[in-house]
Amino acid sequence: MLSVVATETSTLTLLSVPGVAYLGTLAFLQLALGYLLGRAVVGWVLLPAYYRGGLSTAYELLGDRFGAGARRSASGVFMVTRLLADSVRLFATAIPLALVTGWSYPVSILIIGAATLLYTYYGGIRAVVWVDVLQMALYVAGGLVALLLLQLAVDGGWPAILGSAGAAGKLQILDFRPSASVAYTFWAGLIGGGFLSMASHGTDQLIVQRLLACRDLRGARRALIGSGVAVTIQFALFLLVGIGLWVFYEGRAFDASDEIFARFIVDEMPTGVRGLLIAAVFAAAMSSLSSSINSLASATTYDFWGPLRRRVGGGGDEELMVAGKLFTLLWAGLLIVGAIVFIPLSRGSTAVEVALSAASMAYGGLLGAFALGVLTRRTSQSGAVVGMLAGVGAVAAIWATSRDLVAWPWFVAIGLGVTVVVGLAFPASGGDRGRTVDRSRGG
Repeated sequence: MLSVVATETSTLTLLSVPGVAYLGTLAFLQLALGYLLGRAVVGWVLLPAYYRGGLSTAYELLGDRFGAGARRSASGVFMVTRLLADSVRLFATAIPLALVTGWSYPVSILIIGAATLLYTYYGGIRAVVWVDVLQMALYVAGGLVALLLLQLAVDGGWPAILGSAGAAGKLQILDFRPSASVAYTFWAGLIGGGFLSMASHGTDQLIVQRLLACRDLRGARRALIGSGVAVTIQFALFLLVGIGLWVFYEGRAFDASDEIFARFIVDEMPTGVRGLLIAAVFAAAMSSLSSSINSLASATTYDFWGPLRRRVGGGGDEELMVAGKLFTLLWAGLLIVGAIVFIPLSRGSTAVEVALSAASMAYGGLLGAFALGVLTRRTSQSGAVVGMLAGVGAVAAIWATSRDLVAWPWFVAIGLGVTVVVGLAFPASGGDRGRTVDRSRGG
């Protein structure tokens, strides 16, 4: 559970969520409503299918239901999505390191990436999970220390901070406006956040590999639902930090909202405490980055390399382990390059919104493919693949042309709808209908 929380929140929670509250209100917290609802659906719909099948990756479920083409297509979409989103996360972590050391962003990105690669390469998923737990403890402690320092830095402490913020309307949580263009409303949080959580925690190998590592289905459900509660608390913690920073800085403008908390850490915190907070930033980043590297390597190994090698008589466990380590190096390099490429694109939005937008563009197609695989026998493999690509393409088109009209929390729901509608237009043959995701019954 703690590893799931550390993986999905990471540096973006620590640096970007305070910036969201600084520029706006506490309305971001409405996403947590949908996060809890979405996790419940995953726990009682998708997780049983995973545990019946004895799977190594999330996308084997689609392979058992539709065939190898659907499995590879979904895994490929996951890889592109994870590369885009986690490149942004890695860039966000380079901000405080660059501020502290005076190094350039590329050098800072390279150092963080190399440090994370070391223990990910040698330790595998066990090391990633346990280091996640320690890193989460560190960055949550950093948030609590920030609340204490803001209490001491502002005259009147938190009562004065909340009073000023309340008078300015910044403590608003619920927004019931029926507008698709506003990112943080009750409806976007409940519906959009719900579908986002279903996709991220039900179809993304980054999270699913942790749930598959639990002892049994009951343990996986407890980890999944518990993580939703913990994430809600974390959101509230770092949103409050942002409110405190808004009062402390008297609402002054910054070049980038992701620099606000980082600037407070570097400029205002005493020696020692500053080191703790900077360590917390790195811990948050490395927990997510190591998880991403490991999940990308495992998906590449099991969904692409393993099946290819088995066709020619290879693909044993030892060979797969070697391949996994090589793919670990490959994906670490690609993430570092992606973070460097993002540097000139970083103005105008918080990194957390950019990362969530990038992930949401693909999540709808992935969730739709899983829905077609688990909930119906009427769709063929062609329908699943074409529907998934249509869903991803439709959302990408909306992002490119109409993102001022349709906010990112709706992307997953739209992609899901397009995928299911298109997929159902490709009816399955009798043989396809007979496929099953339960390997224990010979699927």
